Amino acid sequence: MRQILTIRYGVLKNTGDFFAPMNSIKRGDEVIIRSHRGIEFGTVIAKVREIEDDASVEYLGEVLRKATPEDKEKQKKIDQETIPSESKFCQMKMKEHKLLMKLAYVEHLFGSKKIIFYFLANGRVDFRELVKDLAKEYQARIELKQIGVRDEARLLADYEHCGQELCCRSFLKNLEPVTMKMAKNQKATLDPSKISGRCGRLMCCLRYEDRVYEELKQGLPKKGTSVKTAKGIGEIINHDILQQQVTVELENGSRFTVSTKEITRVVQNKPAPPAQKGKSDCLQSCKEDCGHG
Repeated sequence: MRQILTIRYGVLKNTGDFFAPMNSIKRGDEVIIRSHRGIEFGTVIAKVREIEDDASVEYLGEVLRKATPEDKEKQKKIDQETIPSESKFCQMKMKEHKLLMKLAYVEHLFGSKKIIFYFLANGRVDFRELVKDLAKEYQARIELKQIGVRDEARLLADYEHCGQELCCRSFLKNLEPVTMKMAKNQKATLDPSKISGRCGRLMCCLRYEDRVYEELKQGLPKKGTSVKTAKGIGEIINHDILQQQVTVELENGSRFTVSTKEITRVVQNKPAPPAQKGKSDCLQSCKEDCGHG
């Protein structure tokens, strides 16, 4: 029997399912894998399932082995010596070619055949000469990848306002868009310093409960709706979505908060539109006004 494992790998905390030809690997083990990018160092975060030996695994990556002490030492050297050296050289060449770009991070794959340079820039940058210099220096496949501020935070930041590790570093796989409407729905403060994450954009956690708020909001009458309560008839001026309560203002100006279960919507009868006069009625009216028989 073989097993399918979920593994986290790479500096951007990628996750994916990999098949392991052995069944002695467990959650938390460090492993050497073959991904679509090459040979990498990863960590097992979950065991998905066991499969038969003849089952197809063409769409999956492969766990090559459990990381040995030598593998761990090699990865440590890559992190502490190789990457800083490559970063320094790349920055020197960027300055030499006068490129308007900022190097954010360097990822040197465990297999040493691919190096990825993550950078930020406003617009497109012609870095072909830079790639040639890097390839000549390191004799490896070079990839320059432009990223945004959210990916930069995922690479470089650590903890958020809540005291927890950044969601984008710990478990978020895809960075979905977050809108100001989500903050308004949750009655969050609109102070940018309090609803922005380490990347300077709206915090990803505003998405987590947005669907619940939207569903609860559907059951609330709109502001301006006339309702009947035990204290009289008034108009809704505010909502509390989570508590399912509304603030009602009576005709005398007094305000109070009440549950939606304790109100009845008042359907105001619209005045009937004036009846349209027919042609004969208009002629008769004109005769009466002007005095002609």
